[in-house]
Amino acid sequence: METVQIGFWVIAGLVVVALLFDFMNGFHDAANAIATVVSTGVLKPHQAVAWAAFFNFVALFVFQLKVASTVGKGIIDPSVVDHYLIFGALLGAIAWNVVTWYYGIPSSSSHALIGGIVGAAIAKAGTDPLISSGIWKTVSFIIISPLFGYVLGSLILVVVAWICRNKTQRRVDKWFRRLQLVSAAMYSLGHGGNDAQKTVGIIWMLLLAAGVTAQGDPVPMWVVVLCYLAIGLGTLFGGWRIVKTMGQRITKLKPVGGFCAETGGAVTLFLATSLGIPVSTTHTITGAIVGVGSVRRTAAVRWGVAGNIVWAWVLTIPCSGLIAAGGYWLGRSIL
Repeated sequence: METVQIGFWVIAGLVVVALLFDFMNGFHDAANAIATVVSTGVLKPHQAVAWAAFFNFVALFVFQLKVASTVGKGIIDPSVVDHYLIFGALLGAIAWNVVTWYYGIPSSSSHALIGGIVGAAIAKAGTDPLISSGIWKTVSFIIISPLFGYVLGSLILVVVAWICRNKTQRRVDKWFRRLQLVSAAMYSLGHGGNDAQKTVGIIWMLLLAAGVTAQGDPVPMWVVVLCYLAIGLGTLFGGWRIVKTMGQRITKLKPVGGFCAETGGAVTLFLATSLGIPVSTTHTITGAIVGVGSVRRTAAVRWGVAGNIVWAWVLTIPCSGLIAAGGYWLGRSIL
């Protein structure tokens, strides 16, 4: 891979921007980890964000960097990467996150970043640098991850309902208020493990392009630690506009439903991260929440709200890609 001459301050500035995206990822997606546990009344909002942020960071010690490898080397040909492309990709992802956060739409920070990388790469060199296998693997999970979350969430609720069939509602609620602390921790662990690695991957791309890191070298530990810290801090500040949509507007949840949704979402994230697939935590938990709601009765799910969320999913990659393409040309003018 041919290295690009990039000044130290440009590299440092882009690393800061990448960490800002990572912070926003935690801020934007905090609702995914805490909406159910807040909406069921198990934890107060400030307690929930602290709980989620802690397990976001603990994921550093649990998962291998397979997702980072996919983002850093499996979406576009590393040989085309330069600081203009990284700037454009980050600008596209951050801009789309800001728009969707402002309107309270739980879109995917992950797919905004993937769309940004693809859009900036196309602006620079057309479609030749795109690695179709990595892109299709990521795009396919736009459908697979919410479906998997839907199936697991609904199946877990059916199993739990059968196990607790002879128990009083009060006793079941008491049990699952405690168990939901475990499921929220598991989901936050999966969120941190998958999402922090996406920023690790894009910083890795930059360092490889600049020759700071050699092709066969591991990711510098300082990059990994900073990325996990950034997403944890973002979660700590929370994304309150989206909490209401995720926790109450799709379907009303009780502790048992929150436990089932979080557990189904967590298992999906663990599987995807172990396979090195950058998935959307937003898509995953939405599918699980809809699955739990539909087991109770189809009318329990507000399908209009869910439909609007799906439209945001569809638009995320092309919209962030278009912004990133413009960001690439802007970067050439100012960097």
